[in-house]
Amino acid sequence: MPVIVTRPAHDADRWVQALQARGLRAEALPLIEIAALPTSQDLQQVWQGIGAYAALMFVSGNAVEAFFASNQAAALISRAQAAINLIADQMPRFLAPGPGTVAALRLAGVPESLIDAPATDAGQFDSEALWAVVGARNWQGLQVLIVRGQSAGSGEPAGAGRDWLAQQLQAAGARVDTVAVYQRRKPVFNAAQLLRIEAAANDGSVWLLSSSEALANLPPGDWSRARAVATHPRIAEAARAAGWGVVVQSRPELADIVASIESMSP
Repeated sequence: MPVIVTRPAHDADRWVQALQARGLRAEALPLIEIAALPTSQDLQQVWQGIGAYAALMFVSGNAVEAFFASNQAAALISRAQAAINLIADQMPRFLAPGPGTVAALRLAGVPESLIDAPATDAGQFDSEALWAVVGARNWQGLQVLIVRGQSAGSGEPAGAGRDWLAQQLQAAGARVDTVAVYQRRKPVFNAAQLLRIEAAANDGSVWLLSSSEALANLPPGDWSRARAVATHPRIAEAARAAGWGVVVQSRPELADIVASIESMSP
């Protein structure tokens, strides 16, 4: 039973290896491309005023990588390391919706003690789960930065979960800024990929869907015989609305995804 991993290329390769290590026939077929944006005036202004933020929220590991690619990142990380025992109350908190983003923050050098995220056994990893962790804090008058991506052809970032979180913060009295540091693009499929997409819609393959936007990048077709594991309720809903025959929702952790895939074996 083939497993089609649809994440962006560098993430897809990691997931393919992990699934293959669990005995599954996984292959990568990215449905979305990630490209870092040139350093914008908005990002330069953010770095100049970084000390004003009480919290920096990163929507994904891609957001972390693009944000910390700046040569100004080293100074912030140096301050964060010093903050562990010295000035922790003067440092921003680093907010992450799930373990992938947490791992990226750790890799960037952010101390564990400054990261807030849902517990690893949370039912979902998203803005709602993150708010359950930090929502009870006093946000009145504090300034928060949300670091995220934008869709190609759009001047503004998009994402229902992130907009929801911004609304919760604003309702709690925070002042929220956003900055886009990467772009999500629709891939241009080659002939071999188009043939694989058509075959995988009908041959019993299990698609691993981790983005509603990526799902929308598939070419039009009959998905009534297609099978998928979706890593969030919104993604599962989008797949069902698009006519997919079998959609199983799973927590976005490896063990849960493997169990969901194996439950679909004939």
